[in-house]
Amino acid sequence: MPSPGRGEVLIRVTATGVNFADVSKACGVFAGGPRPPYLAGFEAAGEVVAMGEAVTGPLPGARVVGVGAGAFAEYMVLSAAAAVPVPSGWTDQQALGLVVNWSTALAALKPLGGVAAGHVVLIHAAAGGTGQAAVRMAKHYGATVIATASPDKHETVLAPGADHVLDSLGGDLAAEVLRLTGGCAADLVLESAGGAAFDAGLAAARRVTGRVVVYGLAGGEVPITNWDLVYKHQIHIIGLNIGVLSQAAPQVFGELMGELSALIAAGVLSPGLPTVYELADGPKALTELQARVTVGKLALLP
Repeated sequence: MPSPGRGEVLIRVTATGVNFADVSKACGVFAGGPRPPYLAGFEAAGEVVAMGEAVTGPLPGARVVGVGAGAFAEYMVLSAAAAVPVPSGWTDQQALGLVVNWSTALAALKPLGGVAAGHVVLIHAAAGGTGQAAVRMAKHYGATVIATASPDKHETVLAPGADHVLDSLGGDLAAEVLRLTGGCAADLVLESAGGAAFDAGLAAARRVTGRVVVYGLAGGEVPITNWDLVYKHQIHIIGLNIGVLSQAAPQVFGELMGELSALIAAGVLSPGLPTVYELADGPKALTELQARVTVGKLALLP
């Protein structure tokens, strides 16, 4: 049983989020580790059961969602300041993604991506938890959305409002984006797929003013050189890790969460229903996520 330290709360975990970072950690390629053996998982929702020193809230009994270490377990410790209340009327499972996927999508679109009405936004891996949230938000902000997904997931991507869906498994994505935009290219690219999709995203971004926000590398690492940026891709490339953002720019993160609350209150973002696995099936969930056969948010029940 972990013990909450100063500024921390202990929660009884009722639902745990499964993210591609968990796959990266399991494969040993996540930056800075971890190395086995380790307690996996980092996103969880549950009930506060104990408070550490200097904590005034959330109080025991409160339902919260947050990020910490060792979420694939019955209990975990969260920073009290970063424990977000589960929205009224939502289940703990539905709240998963709020502080990881949704905040990542919003950060990529607004403070980093500078999305505005009339922009064209290319969203890779649009059928995932982050991708679907990004589609909804981009449409809310007045953008035209070009999404990518495998053919069997196109309807899933169209449902939240994508204007166009391209096949992520074949074809010339950059050429298709140029065709759809009349040669103008995308103002903003949200990139988490890695591999060939990363190169396609760079080629699909508008020269000089176009931005590519990179927050994942599911398809593997891709090198880019200063020669590329000077002579081939004259664009803005921005890296995003929501955990680093929350620690290094807490004011920006606080504004993000305030904006998310407003989007929820306005009905732009509504609770989804994640695909649920028992904790014993955690390896299956990670394998299916890595194979890209899943749709939307995944959850484990400890």
